[in-house]
Amino acid sequence: MPIRARGTRHRSRSLKSLVLAAVAALAAVLLAPAGAQAAHARESRPVYSYENAIREAVWVDTGLDGDGDGKNDRVAVDIVRPREPAQQGRKVPVIMDASPYYSCCGRGNESQLKTYDAKGDVVQMPLYYDNYFVPRGYAFVGVDLAGTNRSDGCVDVGGPSDVLSAKAVVDWLNGRARAYTTRTGGQRATAGWTNGRTGMIGKSWDGTIANGVAATGVEGLRTIVPISSISSWYDYYFAKGAALYDGGPADLAGYVDSPDAQARCAAVQQKLVDGSPRNGDWTKLWTDRDYASHADNVRASVFVVHGMQDLNVRTKNFGQWWDGLARSGVERKIWLSQTGHVDPFDYRRPEWVDTLHQWFDHYLLGYDNGIERQPMADIERHPDQWSTDKSWPPSGTAATTVHPVSGPAPGVGGLSLKSAPAGTTSTFTDNPSLDETSWATQIDKSTPDKAGFVTQPLTKDLRVSGSSRVTVTATPTTSSAHLSAVLVDLGPDTIRNYAGSGEGILTGTDRTCWGASTAGDSSCYLTTSVDKTDVGYTVFSRGWADLGHYASASTGVPLTPGKPYTITLDLAATDHVVPAGHRLALIVAGTDNGLIEPPTSKPTLTVDLARTGATVPFVGGAGAFVRATSGTHPRVSGGATAPEGVPVPRMAQRLPGDVLR
Repeated sequence: MPIRARGTRHRSRSLKSLVLAAVAALAAVLLAPAGAQAAHARESRPVYSYENAIREAVWVDTGLDGDGDGKNDRVAVDIVRPREPAQQGRKVPVIMDASPYYSCCGRGNESQLKTYDAKGDVVQMPLYYDNYFVPRGYAFVGVDLAGTNRSDGCVDVGGPSDVLSAKAVVDWLNGRARAYTTRTGGQRATAGWTNGRTGMIGKSWDGTIANGVAATGVEGLRTIVPISSISSWYDYYFAKGAALYDGGPADLAGYVDSPDAQARCAAVQQKLVDGSPRNGDWTKLWTDRDYASHADNVRASVFVVHGMQDLNVRTKNFGQWWDGLARSGVERKIWLSQTGHVDPFDYRRPEWVDTLHQWFDHYLLGYDNGIERQPMADIERHPDQWSTDKSWPPSGTAATTVHPVSGPAPGVGGLSLKSAPAGTTSTFTDNPSLDETSWATQIDKSTPDKAGFVTQPLTKDLRVSGSSRVTVTATPTTSSAHLSAVLVDLGPDTIRNYAGSGEGILTGTDRTCWGASTAGDSSCYLTTSVDKTDVGYTVFSRGWADLGHYASASTGVPLTPGKPYTITLDLAATDHVVPAGHRLALIVAGTDNGLIEPPTSKPTLTVDLARTGATVPFVGGAGAFVRATSGTHPRVSGGATAPEGVPVPRMAQRLPGDVLR
């Protein structure tokens, strides 16, 4: 079912600020150790024992019967919380990671799994969140999504079972749902030890569930930190009808289902198959898994983190989520790295832990530490070199339409604020064996497989910040056709090697420690460093579409050869500076091998340049484009050979988490 809000919409931001101030004063009294000057607290301290923390498990009644056994499903909730506040009658907030990965695939760079003692209480809780935050006065809760590990029900890959099983835990923490001390027993478990203030965090599927729960508007969820996360599952699998992967939700469910869920969830698996046809049509299944369209329900603050070269959870997901949150006035912050699908703990560790600490202290403990007044955006410009912006996209950013114009040879043209004369065309033939690197390497050559449009070397830096769109009018020669559009920075640079095995990082052999440890749960993790590479160009934004979905995302239709069609491709959100001396390129082509599947035919497409354009969010708008493309062009060092870029990772069925399949 679609995600709906519960209760009223989010309060005004001015009222929220007053509430936070009141919460800060209360938290100072309730959570600070005796004798501390808590009224002026700006940072929680590790004053509680991690070794003596309470470790327990409860099973929360979701109110659903996903596996059809006639009984409500219960999801397993493993809890680590400080003992001292409970002994003193003080309540603590909760940091929660709801995941399908705790027993099948592991969490983090070292693929940690939950382990248990003989009583069934958690010994190793994956990741450092419990080690670091429990001594600082937080409880950490690790939730097994329905159908995984020790939970009942069935995995439905971002659907009502996934989202509502996690939401039920937030409800239980706030006294609105039932839980039990065992999976099948009748002894009730209560959460009297918490004040109900909950923050959800997680990478990929985990962060996706945080998005989904926030989109319900559930009370008590104060903040979420989605890392490399999905905002619409359709946009994980398809781009306007073009398939991004060679599998579907049922395949993912099969990876994470517990053994007993695999035996009882065949009907749910079949519904996943039936509801996600490979033709790319939008169905009710996708509506039920579209959180971005419910961003106006979000009451929690949101700290978005994403790799701008993430080709697993592609960046359209964070872009549309961010835009929806902005329209709704949600308090938010963003980090954008040059990595692929990587957690910030593994590319900016000290700064990340410190920032996350401040974020949770402010939104869960109510501390006035100024985190909400700091720059909204941190953006990685070069490996380990970061810039900040007060707001994002920055003030003065304006969508500007640039048009492809013909040039000295077929398929080699320019970019202009003025559209090409009527009747101007460019023709290419889809070659599914080629990809964006093939096109960019041959950008200045007339080749039969692409149309490239390039500025002269820029005289000033030109920054793109946000989501672009490319509208293409094309006439195919066959009844099916796929289109790709990419924005390219043509010029030498050193960037993170996002196509490497670590997607921009290298894992070392030393360890650093982040919090307290026990014999069964270490807070020490392998260090990482930058994996970087020298390139002659950088593809920094991409978009794809099936031309048969030109009229509707809901239903694709066969094309009539010889008839023109107009479609708009949504390019991935990004923030990239094309430096002075480099050139900006727009490439329009067919199948981007490794990133989308080919159509059933190999069409030749004739692009009507007069009716084609790229709408790009330039910082400074059209004026910035004019200034950057005018005047004397500086020289750029480089050889006469064709430039090289980062190779496209081969397309495969991926798991939206820490493991690739």
